[in-house]
Amino acid sequence: MAILIWIPLILPLLLATVSILQRSRSWTLWLPVSAAVVLLFVGVGLVLAVTAGGPLTAVGGLLRVDALSAWMLSVVGAVAVVALWGGIPHRTDRNRNIGSFASLLCLFLAAMSLAVVADNLGLMWVAIELTTITTAFLVGSRGGRGALEAAWKYVVLGSVGVAIAFLGLVLLSAASRGTGEPSLSWVVLLAHAGTLDPALTRAGAALAVLGFATKAGLAPTHSWLPDAHSQAPATVSGLMSGVLLSVAFYAILRVQAITDAALGPELMRVLLTTAGLLSLAVTAGLVITQKDFKRLLAYSSIEHMGLLALGAAAGGPLAIAAVLLHMLGHGLVKSSMFVLAGRILGYTGSHDIADVRNLLRRRPDLGGPFLLGTAALLGFPPFVTFFTEVAIIIAGFQRGLGWQMVVACGLLLVVFAGIARNVLAMTVGAEPDPDAARTSHAPLDLPARFRQIPIAIALGVSAVIGFAAWPLAAPLLAAVTALGGAR
Repeated sequence: MAILIWIPLILPLLLATVSILQRSRSWTLWLPVSAAVVLLFVGVGLVLAVTAGGPLTAVGGLLRVDALSAWMLSVVGAVAVVALWGGIPHRTDRNRNIGSFASLLCLFLAAMSLAVVADNLGLMWVAIELTTITTAFLVGSRGGRGALEAAWKYVVLGSVGVAIAFLGLVLLSAASRGTGEPSLSWVVLLAHAGTLDPALTRAGAALAVLGFATKAGLAPTHSWLPDAHSQAPATVSGLMSGVLLSVAFYAILRVQAITDAALGPELMRVLLTTAGLLSLAVTAGLVITQKDFKRLLAYSSIEHMGLLALGAAAGGPLAIAAVLLHMLGHGLVKSSMFVLAGRILGYTGSHDIADVRNLLRRRPDLGGPFLLGTAALLGFPPFVTFFTEVAIIIAGFQRGLGWQMVVACGLLLVVFAGIARNVLAMTVGAEPDPDAARTSHAPLDLPARFRQIPIAIALGVSAVIGFAAWPLAAPLLAAVTALGGAR
């Protein structure tokens, strides 16, 4: 079964090579979709294999898949299928270098896969740094001043973040000298947490979390995210919001598990609670007056990462299981929403919320799913985000974070009001041109209906798994155990 570890790493690289060789062919856009489908099936297969037989290793333990890694690989595959399949354009410009774009998407999937199957924190850091390189080109692929500025801002801030994380990992390696030989294996660090140097561990963990928090879009190091998400193609925005942020947060969870075992939960609790509340506050302060619907979705991502940070700060099996399930639910919904945002942009020709009105009547194929997706992001039942957010808040009260959860609930209400106000204006708001309100769109052609399938599946799954999560109970419990019980 160890061969399953190699498939998510090698297949995207092979498909990236094919895309480069056939760079002018529009069918190369389907190669990243194929890679994502394979990742999803491999991830599910690894979940079953690891749950039944324990962790799998390769390359002398340098690559290791436990229950948490398998879960994350499944999340990467599922979200990527939605973003890539749903985001494939109906028509392509043959003057564009299509194959290069497809190749970068494949390389991004390979880097994400490497990040979650690497046992070594240094190798995980390299994989996350590779995502900075690939996504920087993807963010700027549309051209224009705004896209290039967003790409440069992302490169600069992302590089600063990973540099800080690198310094933190160096200090963690130095702190492990008491184990006999310095190591960055998270298995070794977790097993010998009691022998780690406390001062170096404290400094290294704080820096590592700060660095990875930059990639995860947590405040106060979040400022690259709204620009990058608003300027990137819809497919790329969906991948970054649904996959990249979650994988960066996965790195934080690994570091937190080591730090909690070595020093106790206080340090990580303070850092993550602060980052979580700041993220919610930033979102609450900006969504009320937001005028760009893609930036609105980007700020929603900051909000949801803040919720994950609060769940990780609370700790315990309930909170961590809710965090992992929330990654899946949020990824499916947010990738769908960015794909829909891209289609709305193509239909209206504008990012401005004020230019989009009465979508439910004018384009129900866009307005209906967009309104449903917004309900999921805001935590309406029956969507899984409702259950995970409630679980995180309950766990916070149980673990002594009462006033923090009260503040979080207040900020969530403000976010709710801001996002709901803007989305309702887009979907049911009165059209300023009375003649435009009476226009109707032609029935969807077959390709357009085909591209609706992943959106429908993603929203349907996010609405069902909150009630039918029992098949996921064993993998989630195993993933929590892989983090040392999540203390």
